Amino acid sequence: MPRISRTVILILLSVTSSIFLLFQLYYYKKYFSSKNEADISDFKGSYSLEDSVPWKVVKQFLGLVSAHNIPLYLIDPLVLGQMNENIHQDASTARALNCQYLCAPREFTTFALLGKFWKNEMFLKREAEELGFQWMELSGKDPRLAGMDGLSGTEIPLHYIFKLQNHAIHLVVFYERSGNYLWHGQLRLKQNVDKTFMHFRKLHFGRYPGAYNKPELHLALIDGLEINVPKEITHFLEEFSHSRFVECRYQEAKMFYQVYPEDTSQDAMDFKKKAKHLIHLAAKTLDKQKVPFWLSSGTCLGWFRQCNIIPYSKDVDVGIMIKDHKPDIITEFQKSGLTLKHKFGKQEDSLELSFQLADVKLDIFFFYEENDYMWNGGTQVKTGKKFKYIFPKFTLCWTEFLELKVRVPCKTLAYVEANYGKNWEIPVTSWDWKSSPSNVQENGLWPPSDWDEVIQIH
Repeated sequence: MPRISRTVILILLSVTSSIFLLFQLYYYKKYFSSKNEADISDFKGSYSLEDSVPWKVVKQFLGLVSAHNIPLYLIDPLVLGQMNENIHQDASTARALNCQYLCAPREFTTFALLGKFWKNEMFLKREAEELGFQWMELSGKDPRLAGMDGLSGTEIPLHYIFKLQNHAIHLVVFYERSGNYLWHGQLRLKQNVDKTFMHFRKLHFGRYPGAYNKPELHLALIDGLEINVPKEITHFLEEFSHSRFVECRYQEAKMFYQVYPEDTSQDAMDFKKKAKHLIHLAAKTLDKQKVPFWLSSGTCLGWFRQCNIIPYSKDVDVGIMIKDHKPDIITEFQKSGLTLKHKFGKQEDSLELSFQLADVKLDIFFFYEENDYMWNGGTQVKTGKKFKYIFPKFTLCWTEFLELKVRVPCKTLAYVEANYGKNWEIPVTSWDWKSSPSNVQENGLWPPSDWDEVIQIH
């Protein structure tokens, strides 16, 4: 009898568990099926053109600027991102969708405008008001005139907000800079600005100034509206995520030259001309290989301290992360007309390259990243001694230097102080790379058996 009771109990438990398991499977199937259908419905656009306020506002604004022959192009990262995801979507499916991109409820849509095309804006603003738009202009100083006495305070429009109902058009004004790139300014709210006009902190552009290459545009049909967009959307979105721009410190440079007058000798002028040519050539060579680089050492100090090349430095210094090293980097520089002078270290440790063009040297320092710092190495030829230069971790920003759009460490002061100490503002014409830097430390010796590989003089 006890044996039968246990068997019955086990059978009942098995049947009960099976019934419960079947119920769970049925429930989850129904739940996930309805959830996925809802997600797919949202993706395919459950919004109609007639009911979408954002789409209507965009359409009305585009009609307004078109009537004034003002060319705009779409730079909204959310819309462009969705377009980029769907770029390989089946055409028949795309036609079946009602409204994919512009109809979803959101506070604003972002467009770009080239400043040189912003003419007769007062007439446009007046017509916008007649259509019911509220607008706001946010201006700032023109950095292109910052180094010119008497013009440094000139203001230019940087951002416009045109708001209708509960949707806004954020118009970012781009200006051409001498480095053949486009720049937009930071969105700064002055004291008299109505800070309740919209949620300014949510805007995608304006937290920092930004720098972009001039995009090639093409006309796209987006939810029934003809809109110019960057032809290479993926490239533009990559630029957007690394677009932060820092300006040269023109006022501080002016003060520096008041204390330490600029060297205007023929030798200094000749060196600056050659250094400018060399850094442009280096940028062209590295850009061709898609290798990001930044101004380092004395070249970075010259940009930060005096907005110029240091004439007595006699070389150009750039930094590259070791992860961006390319095997054919030496060959490409030689193709560009530079001569390899030396190669020290190896890819996994303390690599540095030095090239020469005429009588100006280009030093390339490769940086290695640790958990809480970055470093580059140095090698003494006679002894095989290794040196290590420690820097706080940094990210890169764009700047303009010698009519070139180029990167520098965003927190440049910390970078310069690490290398040159707290007295970096005082020129030092006598410099020993093994002992003068504040961040140098000995890092052992190369084994003599490695010297043929790690100490190469050409």
